[in-house]
Amino acid sequence: MPSEGRCWETLQALRSSDKGRLCYHRDWLLRGEDVLEECRSVPKLSSYSGWVVDHVLPHMQENQLSSETSESSRSTSDLEQPSCVPKSPVGTPAFSPVSSATPDGAEDKHESQHAEPMALQSSRGIKVEGCIRMYELVHRMRGREGLRQWQEEQERKVRALSEMASEQLKRFDERKELKHHKEFQDLREVMEKSSREALGHQEKLKAEHRHRAKILNLKLREAEQQRLKQVEQERLRKEEGQVRLRGLYGLQEEVLHLNQQLDASEQHKDVLKVDLSAFRTRGNQLCGLVSGIIRATSENGFPTAEDQAVAERALQEMRDLLTSLQQEIARACEDKRRQDLEAQVKRRDSHMQQGPEVHRETPAPSQGPGGKQNEDLQVKVQDSTMRWYHQLQDVSSQCVLAFEELTNSKDSQAKKVKMDLQKAATIPVSQISTIAGSKLKEIFDKIHNLLSGKPVQSGGRSVSVTLNPQGLDFVQYKLAEKFVKQGEEEVASHHEAAFPIAVVASGIWELHPRVGDLILAHLHRKCPYSVPFYPPFKEGMALEDYQRTLGYQVKDSKVEQQDNFLKRMSGMIRLYAAIIQLRWPYGGRQQIHPHGLNHGWRWLAQILNMEPLSDVTATLLFDFLEVCGNALMKQYQVQFWKMILLIKEDYFPRIEAITSSGQMGSFIRLKQFLEKCLQRKEIPVPKGFLTSSFWRS
Repeated sequence: MPSEGRCWETLQALRSSDKGRLCYHRDWLLRGEDVLEECRSVPKLSSYSGWVVDHVLPHMQENQLSSETSESSRSTSDLEQPSCVPKSPVGTPAFSPVSSATPDGAEDKHESQHAEPMALQSSRGIKVEGCIRMYELVHRMRGREGLRQWQEEQERKVRALSEMASEQLKRFDERKELKHHKEFQDLREVMEKSSREALGHQEKLKAEHRHRAKILNLKLREAEQQRLKQVEQERLRKEEGQVRLRGLYGLQEEVLHLNQQLDASEQHKDVLKVDLSAFRTRGNQLCGLVSGIIRATSENGFPTAEDQAVAERALQEMRDLLTSLQQEIARACEDKRRQDLEAQVKRRDSHMQQGPEVHRETPAPSQGPGGKQNEDLQVKVQDSTMRWYHQLQDVSSQCVLAFEELTNSKDSQAKKVKMDLQKAATIPVSQISTIAGSKLKEIFDKIHNLLSGKPVQSGGRSVSVTLNPQGLDFVQYKLAEKFVKQGEEEVASHHEAAFPIAVVASGIWELHPRVGDLILAHLHRKCPYSVPFYPPFKEGMALEDYQRTLGYQVKDSKVEQQDNFLKRMSGMIRLYAAIIQLRWPYGGRQQIHPHGLNHGWRWLAQILNMEPLSDVTATLLFDFLEVCGNALMKQYQVQFWKMILLIKEDYFPRIEAITSSGQMGSFIRLKQFLEKCLQRKEIPVPKGFLTSSFWRS
């Protein structure tokens, strides 16, 4: 054992020396030239060292244990025996430092060269080699232990650093949270400060608002008082205006009554042989003056004191005129009586001179020089036209009486039937348009089926005139009324709408003549100028009723404006002018038009034989000729152009004479239209006229 300790010390000393750090090979003499090559290579253990660690060291440890219990001599003898040293299964290549990359042939040669020296080594060499191997193993174990300790130390340091970093992170989070809390506190303080400032500002604004509200309330009270004062003034003004207006109506009524007395004095013209036309002309002028004042008043609001004064002067002049007329008639009567008395005396004297048997015939009075009399235009319509007008109104009245029971019925079922029938009759007429001919035919068929007693769909229900015995009369009346109302409203606003409405009305008129008579009755009632007819003022008639007979709409004692009145009249005349020239294209062509162009010619001739009305006559003539002029031109040709020349040469001066400067628009429009037609020698086709292509759509 002491020798073994010395060996370890020797090995330790050699390892610590400079030469101990060199690579030694015990077999360098056998290898020859390979020694220098190995010196240049990196020092490394041979593969045999692993075998020594696995086989020799365990035996050496056993020997050490046995040496402690046995004698050292036995240990020495054991070591000297080569049989105790295990042989390496690898053989001599374990002593070779040559790398595994050496070819197989070289390895075999190397083994053959070292096999014999390995077998000849002594037990001491083997022991030294084992000690070297053991020392290397111990050194490695120490290295591993040191490495393990170093790793543990590093792990402890890492854990310490990690804990330190964690603590620092916690401190950082705490500082950050503290900073956020401080910022939040600062922000809250700022917000509270802003809130306090805002509340103070709000209180200030509230105080200002209350102050301004007080001022505004004072102003509002003042404004309300001013408004009430103005309302009261306006009420007083309206009351005064109403009083003046009623006074004007009374003045107009009295003027018209006095004018009728002037007209009644016309019977003395032939008897007394005096010319009373000047009185009559002046009376008409005064009536026109008063009517003009009332018409202007209706457009502008209420009459002024000046208007009332002018009307009163006109009334006074009318009274003076009537007084003068009566005085003139009285003088004429006195002169005639005196002349008759003188003539009677002369005849008596002559009879006394010639004897009672002598009889002479008095010659007939002769006409004035030239034999031509100046005849004025008529004011009244022809008797035949008036009879026709009254017949149509009688038809309308009889129709109303026929369904009076249905109208006044309190039964809910009857009311429902009446409402359904009215919708079925009026809604299709409202849907008439120029969208397509097929659509127009559907509407016509629906109306025709309803009048024929067939059920039609209206409002999701089946409706038929057979639901009530008076249903047909009711539907015919409402249908005719709706056609005229469409002319009054739709055609008045859109002139092109006259033609689709007129063609449907004409087709229904042809198949159901009573509907046509009711259409004319409604048209004549709402627009008497379509007859043509100027309704006279009857004694005892209220002025509002008289204005209604003229076609004006009167609501709350206020007459509609002249422009609106002319617009409605224009729409109805346009509808009438379209009806007389259009026929339903799907009807029988062998039948004649139920109310054709001959009635248009009659209307035009009669309107020209009557005294023109300011603004009205020019407007209606223009509308009628623009819609129906082309058809009349094709029908009557030369006679039509003669009529146009008559209008231009004779009728225009009459219209111009009664038209004021503010109402010349309609007259100028008519004049320019006829002059352009005369230049072109053609009346243009009216805009919106239904062509053949429309019926194919």
